[in-house]
Amino acid sequence: MGALINSAELAELRDSHPDTVVLDVRWRLAGPPGHDDYLLGHLPGAVFVDLDRELAAEPGAAGRHPLPGPVQLQATLRAAGITADSPVVVYDDADGSVAARAWWLLRWAGHDRVTVLDGGYAGWIADGGVPSTEVPVPQPGDVTVVPGSVPVLDADEAAELASTGLLLDARAPQRYSGEQEPIDPRAGHVPGAVNAPFAAHTADGRWRTAEDLRGHFGALGVTGDRRIGAYCGSGVTACSVLLALEVAGLSTPERPAALYAGSWSHWSGEPERPIATGSTPG
Repeated sequence: MGALINSAELAELRDSHPDTVVLDVRWRLAGPPGHDDYLLGHLPGAVFVDLDRELAAEPGAAGRHPLPGPVQLQATLRAAGITADSPVVVYDDADGSVAARAWWLLRWAGHDRVTVLDGGYAGWIADGGVPSTEVPVPQPGDVTVVPGSVPVLDADEAAELASTGLLLDARAPQRYSGEQEPIDPRAGHVPGAVNAPFAAHTADGRWRTAEDLRGHFGALGVTGDRRIGAYCGSGVTACSVLLALEVAGLSTPERPAALYAGSWSHWSGEPERPIATGSTPG
């Protein structure tokens, strides 16, 4: 499956593969809970999955959204009805970055039949979708989580990549530069990291074309022969970078980009780690 699917393609997929599982992963950092919106209306048959409780472990020393344990994630995916062969489509109602986190987690767990709904919930409505308020009760799935199918960086590996490859920081420019830090212990960025704001991957609610994204990442120094990694505040919006790189053809199964899962919430919480500031890599 490709990284993205549009509304018409989703309808065709559900017709040809009735076992398709649709996940609603709406979430906002400052609330209200995405589940409230889900209850007001969602794609028919979609199952709600909560980012904080089900797509991440408890916050702590490892960061604000550490990777969930394999047992926890497997239970979540099976409860949603996902089998070993199920096509999975994920959506949110913002810029696609939360859906990208779910997409990336499924890939990390060894389930590669997963794609993101381009335009998310709003795009589907604009395309003529009729929402449902019925909450499905899926038949339990049998998917087995095998973690590590795509690469993950720890802090030392992220630091090394920033000097020998290319480490992309998905946060807004003001957080990257250290001008603002509303959440984490210290302001700034990993020394050597290049700013690649996640907001640049979409336009008018839809993902930019592969050609546009290749140009965007090329200007940041992404080439086919460089090792690439990404981080953000807590390992969520960085997944937007990874998805956009795949759409652009710059991350492939043979040479996938990596995620620093702990991201800035982990790095900035360790006082011994150096910090750079300013609008260019420090």
